[in-house]
Amino acid sequence: MARIDLNNIRHAYMAAPKGDDDFALKRVHHTFDDGGAYALLGPSGCGKTTLLNIMSGLLRPTEGEILFDGRDVTGLSTEERNIAQVFQFPVVYDTMSVRDNLAFPLRNRGVAAGEIERRVNEILEMIGLADRAGQKARGLTADDKQKIALGRGLVRSDVSAILFDEPLTVIDPHMKWVLRSQLKELHRRFAFTMVYVTHDQTEALTFADQVVVMNEGEIVQIGTPEELFERPNHTFVGYFIGSPGMNVIPVRVEGAAAHIGAHRVALPGIAALDGAARTELGVRPEYVRIGAEGIPVRIDRVEDTGRRKIVRAALDGRIIAAVMPEDMTVPAEPHVTFDPAGINLYANSWRVDLAQPGRGAGA
Repeated sequence: MARIDLNNIRHAYMAAPKGDDDFALKRVHHTFDDGGAYALLGPSGCGKTTLLNIMSGLLRPTEGEILFDGRDVTGLSTEERNIAQVFQFPVVYDTMSVRDNLAFPLRNRGVAAGEIERRVNEILEMIGLADRAGQKARGLTADDKQKIALGRGLVRSDVSAILFDEPLTVIDPHMKWVLRSQLKELHRRFAFTMVYVTHDQTEALTFADQVVVMNEGEIVQIGTPEELFERPNHTFVGYFIGSPGMNVIPVRVEGAAAHIGAHRVALPGIAALDGAARTELGVRPEYVRIGAEGIPVRIDRVEDTGRRKIVRAALDGRIIAAVMPEDMTVPAEPHVTFDPAGINLYANSWRVDLAQPGRGAGA
């Protein structure tokens, strides 16, 4: 496995880029640690597949360098980097059997026959194709072919990294859960360096130890699933992670209070703010409490999901979401309060640290 350093990577698909808007990747400077499990998460067009293809060697960046274990591989091919890559749609040898598809990369590297048999049998069991090992790939369904492609990426034990580009797109929902769990288990056992591209937050949060959230060609936050949920560094992360996403409410800040129209919300600390900053309060629906006290709201609608209720309420002309237990009743005259543990403050879309009164920001 390898540590992968991306040093000031920028990439444009045009010949002579001039400004930031011409770059699909604006600037990426990050290290993927040896043996880490990472997800690149973001909406379509945010640059995550471009970044993955730069890491694999399918693309050469317009600017910057890629290091594997300190060695500059920017100009090297995928084969020279010793990368295994699994794509969104299956790439298999139709005329070969399932077993031979899996054995092919090992035979090419001169692996001993006994080791090939052991590794192939292990992967066949993992992807659920042991009973079709002798069948030609041509006759299989698209999701079975993708299982072969996944298996071929996993069968080698000598790769620098395994890169996945939305590999579960064609897999049925139940098998997606099974394969994600198996990939996670494989990572625990063998500590492969894995980078997994997806626009699906469930896939990212259940697979990765560290999630890299991207938007408009930039990394906006890198963190654990808990960090992304509890402390989104950017309002985009708050919107994108969670279902429903974070409520973002324009506020006016004075000392340790945020003002929503005529209503005051106590902050868990004091922020040092530029007077020109656009300030917003970020509160996830799980931290919005509906009851008889607080700021009055008007209920817009209630969505019963079977395990909980998602309440949409109008607050100062803006619809916010709150999560309530299934057995809880919405009051006739509803009000909302915000749990201080779930309050985040943003200035110009970026999270602001709140210092306790009488203590410095770094205290």
